[in-house]
Amino acid sequence: MNRAQSQAYLGHLQKFGIRLGLDTIREILAGLKNPQDRFPSVLVGGTNGKGSVCAMLTAMLAADGCRVGLYTSPHLVRVEERIQVDRRLIPARTFGRLLGRVRETSEALLAAGRIAASPTFFEVLTAAAFLHFAERRVDIAVLEVGLGGRFDATNVVRPLVAAITSIGHDHQGHLGRTLGRIAFEKAGILKPGVPVVCGPRPGSTAYTAIRKRATALDAPFIGAFDRGRLGPADAGGRFVFRRAGRTYRFRPSLAGRHQGENAAVAILVAEELGRTWRPLRKSRIIAGVEQARWEGRLETVSARPAVILDGAHNEEGAAALAAHVRQTLKGRIILVFGVLRDKDIRAMTRHLFPLADTVVLTRVPNDRAADPAAIAALAPAFRGRLLLEPDPRRAVALARREAGGKTPIVITGSLFLVGEVKRLRLFPA
Repeated sequence: MNRAQSQAYLGHLQKFGIRLGLDTIREILAGLKNPQDRFPSVLVGGTNGKGSVCAMLTAMLAADGCRVGLYTSPHLVRVEERIQVDRRLIPARTFGRLLGRVRETSEALLAAGRIAASPTFFEVLTAAAFLHFAERRVDIAVLEVGLGGRFDATNVVRPLVAAITSIGHDHQGHLGRTLGRIAFEKAGILKPGVPVVCGPRPGSTAYTAIRKRATALDAPFIGAFDRGRLGPADAGGRFVFRRAGRTYRFRPSLAGRHQGENAAVAILVAEELGRTWRPLRKSRIIAGVEQARWEGRLETVSARPAVILDGAHNEEGAAALAAHVRQTLKGRIILVFGVLRDKDIRAMTRHLFPLADTVVLTRVPNDRAADPAAIAALAPAFRGRLLLEPDPRRAVALARREAGGKTPIVITGSLFLVGEVKRLRLFPA
């Protein structure tokens, strides 16, 4: 497939929406001779922080000389961002060729009655990623779970180590309404005998659910914070993490106090890889934490005035962003906010609106986008200027005029909004 054909095919698949389950992806991969079995992997699930942990792990492994495959979602600008080897996007020509293989295999299976329906967008991309990693003979692949865990397409692998980051309220329509139920779905990535690093704190509902599942599967359980202590960051942003007699001192390259917790999870995954696969030098582990790159997450794209892009898309993400703004900007902001209508808009705006003098509500470029007027109706009473501009380009321009070159601007609410700002190159590097 050329690029236009690839885009048309993927656009067609998106019409099928989300369909959880492993039967279709397993049949497709079998038809492709199971490329996922030709390389070892790490599987990272959770609600918030899983992408950051994947980025840190990839940087650690690369620093130690490994050829690393990385599969993440969603993308910001180009779909090829989801599939990387050695931190380079899959070439468009290779991407098109592999999509063609997946499509041909899927159509043959559908005609033979081996699968009941066409694969989803995510299933096709997952199969293409596995093919690419197998062809490139990666030493190891770091895989981010897409949605949930138990029935996510990535869950066909048997990883060397699994990790689950924080658990929060998101995708409740698919995963359940309670944190216990969501944690149960996330813990579906656990496998018998495979070590799991657990990011949620001891005593939390999520921790209890994940530990219970690990015990049932006889999977070695490593609670990041049950025997470990993460000290608060010092004035220079340096953390100290101590666990089981080992000490790590690091300054994450990714902004935000919550990245200290993500780094602790990534460090423990690296240690487990040292036991189950090959040792990673401590200096390389720390280098990975301090060199990781992950766009669209507390990313500063302008200095005068400060402009921050952040993909916070649920209450926990909004709370972390609010904490970062209070800590670093220390004053009022201009907020550009767009969100999907199935998110907890009331909770997110409750965290973010009090930080702003002016709020510009816009529309996310997605079929599930909330209308600015609907956002305003759900938000708490706001005493500042509340402006509605559905077009993201004009919304950002309006925010810049309001800022007057002085007031910081924060653009958030959805990775789809962050991606659109990047696609439009409103803040060129």
